[in-house]
Parts: sequence; C-alpha cells; structure tokens
Amino acid sequence: MDMNNIDNATTRRIAALQARVDTMKEHNYYFYNQPIEEILDGARVRVNGRIMGMYASYSYLGLVGHPRINEAAKKAVDQWGTGTNGVRTLAGTLTLHNELEETIANFKHTEAAITYTSGYVTNLTVISTLMGRGDYVFSDKINHASIVDGCLMSGAEFRRFRHNDMEHLEGLLKNAPADVAKLVIADSVFSMDGDIIDLPKIVEISKKYNAWLMIDEAHSVGVLGKKGTGIEEHFGIGDVIDIKMGTLSKTIPSVGGYVAAKKDMINYLRHGSRAYIFSAALPPAQAAAANEAFKVILDEPWRIERLNENTKQFIGGLKGMGFDTLLTETAIVPVLCVTDERAFELTKQCQERDVFVLPVVSPAVQEGMSRLRATVTAVHEPGEIERAMDVIYEAGKRMGMVK
Repeated sequence: MDMNNIDNATTRRIAALQARVDTMKEHNYYFYNQPIEEILDGARVRVNGRIMGMYASYSYLGLVGHPRINEAAKKAVDQWGTGTNGVRTLAGTLTLHNELEETIANFKHTEAAITYTSGYVTNLTVISTLMGRGDYVFSDKINHASIVDGCLMSGAEFRRFRHNDMEHLEGLLKNAPADVAKLVIADSVFSMDGDIIDLPKIVEISKKYNAWLMIDEAHSVGVLGKKGTGIEEHFGIGDVIDIKMGTLSKTIPSVGGYVAAKKDMINYLRHGSRAYIFSAALPPAQAAAANEAFKVILDEPWRIERLNENTKQFIGGLKGMGFDTLLTETAIVPVLCVTDERAFELTKQCQERDVFVLPVVSPAVQEGMSRLRATVTAVHEPGEIERAMDVIYEAGKRMGMVK
C-alpha cells in the first residue's frame, strides 16, 4: 500500500507527527530515544561517546547493577533459562513467580499479589477487569496515561477530578448513583509533577461513598516511607488501600507490574484479567531480579536516607536559583519552562555540558506547562548535584528564565 496515494485522517496524523519530529531534528531539539551506550555507576552514563551525569533515571535508589540483584538474575538463567513455557495459567508459572508474588505481598503488607509483564499493562488490565459498563471510575486529572487508558477501556462512566482536589472528588462521588460499583484511582507520586496524593483524605472519602480505592505506586516504592515501602508508610496510616499497584521497572530494576491486595481480589484477577491469561510470563531473570530488589531495599535503608538528602538539595537549590519546581516533594523535579521551545533549548544547553536531562512537552503535559523533568537518585554525590544545578542555572540565565 502506497501511503502517498491515500488521503485520510490517519495518514494526515502520521504526516503531522513526522513533520514535528523533522522540525525538532532540524533545530537539534530531538532528544528522545537516544541510545545509552553504558551505565557507569547509576549516576553517570555514556551517550554518543560522552560521559554524562544522569538526571533522567527512575532508578531512584541506584539499584541498577547491584551485585546481589545481578547475581540473582544470573542464577535464574542458569536454573530456568531465558524464557518460560508460555502464559502463567497454563505452563508458564515457575516457583520463582510465586516467590516474587509472596515477596511483594509481604513488602506491601497484603494477603496476596499478582504480577504482569509491564506497569502499563497492569493498570490497563486491572481497571478494565474490575470495572465495566454501568460502573463509575474516578481518576485524578493528571494520572498516568495507563490509568486513563484502563478507565476508557473498562467502558465504565469516567469522571476526572481536579488534581489532588478532594472537594471536587467528593462532589463527583456524591452525584454518582449510590448502588453502582465505584473505583477511585490516583497516582501516589505524580510522574510529571513529583507531588504526593492526599492519601488520608482520599481514603476517608472513598470509604464514605463505598468506593474501592486503587493507588498507583510506580514512583513511591523505594521513595516514600522510612523503609521505602511506599505511601502508606509515608503517612503512617497502615493498610488502607484496597488495590496497591506498582511497577517493577523503576526503583525495582527489572520489568513488569504488580497488584497487591486481598486474596479474593487477586484470585479474581488471576482468573479474569486478560493480560494475565493471554500474555506470557515474566522471564526468569527479570522475576528473580525483582524478587531480590525488594529484599535489598529493606536491607539497605541508607539508600532511602541518601535519596531524601539528595532530593532536598536538588529541589532547594533549584528553587533558590529562581526556578519554578511546582509542588514537588520527591525525586521527580520539574523545572518549568512554559513553552516547548524553551524546554528544548534548556535541554540542549544542559546536554552540551554533559548533564543528561530530558524535556516533557505538550501533549504529555498541557500547553504552557512544558518543562525539564529532572530526577535525582541515591547514588548522586552532593558535588555532582551541585554541578548539575549550576549547569541548569547558567543555561536558564542565558535564556532569561532566571536572574
């Protein structure tokens, strides 16, 4: 099929996106999909032959390459090989998968857990399995795309509440029919802004209106709480979330996603969610790596302490320089640039001085909210953070963003 001879909405969308990418490349503003040649120590990487400070990683505790985790993955390959025999329901379940799910359940203080092949798939399948036509889902306005897609895929009535606005959420719940199934869902730490959901209030409101509560902990496990176990520990309010979702590819240096909950809920998902029934099992090395990583987090609490210190230094330093970092309290630190062009130019100048940051622009964020989305980890040294901030400041000053 020759696309040049077809004129319809799809071909126009493809052409428009290609034109945008081409324009970015012409101005040396295309920073996406850059191959990382080598990860040196978590805080530094080699890109295009140059060693750069890494400030775009989700490895918040610096566990990528951890000797214990690497060894667990190697042993799993030696014992089970590189793949499984298929889907979990049929011949794909290994004892290793069951061990991982037991480890997750213990870490999240729940009765049981289930794992999937990605965090995105986890949200998509869990929401669409639990909810259906006639049900109601209530989602924070800036929840992750996977949550939005899961809500839409479910076919349920989809209501979005203003970001972290508990009064708006309560108003929407109040107006919903009393006798329908309801699910309230939110990120724990918001992936673009770095702020934290008001968990005590959202728990209170969900209980008041008899709604299930699902929290996506992709960016809070290993980040929040003294032991790094997440948002419930952070607020000190015990086991209050009905459906605890998380990823195995950020703080946990593997791949996949999970849900931890009561046994009945997990049993229902194991026999009803299509992404579990019809998708291949996690490869042995990845399951073993994830399993060991949860144990390392508990065994090395110094990493959470270092992350907290580095986070305070990074946010406080950038704010003191005059940058707008929105309401972040975590290792995700937005540097507001307003326009796409400013975000691209700031990124370019930072990368030219070996600070690896990346821009987030519309439509990933709303127009007027384009930014650098910088991250800091437990393995950054204070001097490295200081230098990165100086580079960002000098570039921002040249651009007239700060004085």
